Amino acid sequence: MHNNRLANPGPLGLMGFGLTTVLLNLHNAGFIPLTSAIISTGIFFGGLAQILAGLLEYKKGNTFGLTAFTSYGCFWLSLAGILLLPAMGLAEPTDATVLGIWLALWGVFTLFMFFGTLSASYGLQSVFASLTLLFTLLAWGNIAGNKTVLMLAGYEGLLCGASAIYLAMAEVINEQLGRTVLPLGGAKQI
Repeated sequence: MHNNRLANPGPLGLMGFGLTTVLLNLHNAGFIPLTSAIISTGIFFGGLAQILAGLLEYKKGNTFGLTAFTSYGCFWLSLAGILLLPAMGLAEPTDATVLGIWLALWGVFTLFMFFGTLSASYGLQSVFASLTLLFTLLAWGNIAGNKTVLMLAGYEGLLCGASAIYLAMAEVINEQLGRTVLPLGGAKQI
């Protein structure tokens, strides 16, 4: 007998998002410098792995997962471009105000995606609520030129990334063991 059950690509996308978010926000909070480790992780795990997860969500018929993972995968790739293109002499650097506007637009998108989580697990709601707050703080800090707000965003980003890592691992462990070991709360998982 052939098993047509598809694997859940959600944990891959969530882990790509979560781990990359934690790394970048360790920098934003002032703990580590912005190095190739963060940028490379943004390109390959935050970017490419999330896009792959999004495309696999398409195969499963999950419009929310497709939109979220593919969009945030492109976010990480475009952030890498914002950082690398000027260094390569291919574009002018982005000033803090324009970066803040860019981050604010991602915050608006994320707020709408948060509304899409209201019938999902509390775990998924916490990822999108904390990400909306993170984009708000990053936009405000960049537009206002306020380093304290940017550092606060870094600490909040650590919580956001950690919530995505927890959700990813809860989905993997709960499915693997066939029971709820790591609770997610609410009715539905991604």
